[in-house]
Amino acid sequence: MTEKNLTRITGIGSALVDILINESDEFLTNLGKEKGGMTLVEDKDIQEILTRTNQTPVIVPGGAACNTIVGIGNLGGNARFIGRRGDDGYGEVFEKQIVKCNVEPLVSISDSPTGKVLSVITPDAQRSMFTFLGASTELDPELISPDMFKDTAISMIEGYLLFNKELMMAAIKAAKASGSLIALDLASFEVVNAAREILEDIIKDFVDILIANEDEAKAYTGYEDEQKAIETLSQHVTYAVLKLGKRGSYVSYNDTITRIYAQSGEAPIDTTGAGDLWAAGFLFGIAHGFSIKKSGRIASACGYEVCRVMGAHLSCDAWARIKKLI
Repeated sequence: MTEKNLTRITGIGSALVDILINESDEFLTNLGKEKGGMTLVEDKDIQEILTRTNQTPVIVPGGAACNTIVGIGNLGGNARFIGRRGDDGYGEVFEKQIVKCNVEPLVSISDSPTGKVLSVITPDAQRSMFTFLGASTELDPELISPDMFKDTAISMIEGYLLFNKELMMAAIKAAKASGSLIALDLASFEVVNAAREILEDIIKDFVDILIANEDEAKAYTGYEDEQKAIETLSQHVTYAVLKLGKRGSYVSYNDTITRIYAQSGEAPIDTTGAGDLWAAGFLFGIAHGFSIKKSGRIASACGYEVCRVMGAHLSCDAWARIKKLI
């Protein structure tokens, strides 16, 4: 916890709307889409795909940092999100829903359409994503100030901002100037590979909490071996996290590596947001001064519960089960 005894967690990243549909493998084949992964498309492409399905889409706020911050708000945490949306119906849905989840929005408005991610979820629980970034890419680095991170214990910086070096540097410098800890999730191995020239210096100079899954850790450290990977991830940060999916995770803190076991139970329905919600539980625990093990248990519960539903948003009953751990 920070010296000011603060618990607020502020996230900055892409303000996206997740549009989720259950469909068949044949549906994807007819779209010419290979299963899994993410394809960048135009707004009109998403609208056209939606005309081909008879399914009623689930529409919820999305984006990696936003998913984490919404999770923190639902846990009862003090949560704030910085992003940019369009002046349209999707943008209004985005902002209204994060407010409903106890998140303070610092969301600017663009003339461009709100960013969207259409996820087609097949019966094997795999998701194939069609992404239109829209207004979410237009967050102006010159408008990012330390005041946006005022009274913040932990600033959650979305790893995808590494694709925009100017915005990433503006965000981490403003967050650091506010006095908060900085958490960075490496987002994807593609992000790590694309940002390699600046990533090591950013982590060394700014990051306090580094979060990576196996693929991201391998891309950054060069190690497949879990022990070597977590040791390398921890070199320049206070907390390092290596997420291993259903095999749990490792957390390094104060030269001690703690194994966190995944919560077991029902088979997953959809893994959308599992890593983001894991981060929500972990950061909530750290901001409130909980032990590594307790923070990890909350994180694992968040990750497990979100795999039981479509999308990254949980029911009140699910949050009630998680809160019992707090």
